[in-house]
Amino acid sequence: MSELFTAKIRKIGTSVGILIPKGIIEKEKMKIGEEMKFSVLKQKRLEEIEKMFGIAKGAKPFRRGHGDRVDRW
Repeated sequence: MSELFTAKIRKIGTSVGILIPKGIIEKEKMKIGEEMKFSVLKQKRLEEIEKMFGIAKGAKPFRRGHGDRVDRW
């Protein structure tokens, strides 16, 4: 499973980049030269997602009533 971490954008020559912590590189078994796909998630969007999924926190487990079923046997 992916891990969320914070990184600063850094100038590298005429480009920019981020540094990925060594622990994540090892955990995900990333190799130098390997192509990866990344998604950018800004703090405001992250807070919106956490709020959206937090709606169900603490909710009781769903239990279906069987009153709508009819015994036909």
